[in-house]
Amino acid sequence: MVKKICVTGAARGLGLALTKQMLERGYSVYAAGLGVDESDGIRQLEAVYAERLRVIDLDIADDLSVALFTETVKLDTDHLDMLINNAAILGSITDHIHGQMNIAEMAEVFNVNTLGSLRVTHALFPLLLQGQTKLIVDISSEAGSIEQCSRDGWFAYCMSKAALNMQARLIHNGLKQEGGQVMLVHPGWVQSYMRGELDASADLTPDESAQHIAALIDRHEQFKGEQPAYVDYRGEKLPW
Repeated sequence: MVKKICVTGAARGLGLALTKQMLERGYSVYAAGLGVDESDGIRQLEAVYAERLRVIDLDIADDLSVALFTETVKLDTDHLDMLINNAAILGSITDHIHGQMNIAEMAEVFNVNTLGSLRVTHALFPLLLQGQTKLIVDISSEAGSIEQCSRDGWFAYCMSKAALNMQARLIHNGLKQEGGQVMLVHPGWVQSYMRGELDASADLTPDESAQHIAALIDRHEQFKGEQPAYVDYRGEKLPW
């Protein structure tokens, strides 16, 4: 039976690359995100994988959008095997305790990076429980590690990812009783659009990062345990 997976933030960047990787591995993919219907990359994938690719608009920061998205998925399937929570935003990286702080923007980042993934996970949880794999992969960051934090800024992003890590632990504690698991993956420094334009100075292309993450997913059973795996894209453990 073909396994089914949902990828958020699939319109471009890492989300698009992950969608491609999972299609190449034979999955049926629900590619979700803002502007996903207008994505040239998604259109190219549709031309090749039309039978296994479903494209659905989704704003994870909006309750109604998540509800409508979930009902659309439920009309199409009675189960999901996997969810990749990839959609995220960066926020200001210059806010400093000695200077200006945009608290309202921080709240927006939390609403996407932390609460957005929780909205989607909670909405799709009944479908995941009916799937075979019962795997949730949250794209986190080394920036969410409290133990190794050396920054004195990046408040919105770092705090939202640290909160995402706690969210993953809470969900894993419930999901492991059902035979499932949660993985937190730092994708590396990826050439992305999180600052509004392509960060071409980053170390990894989206395809390179996605290849590594997909390989981790292939061997996800190795990471099962009492707590969610918190690893980088190479599978190396990160400190909480």
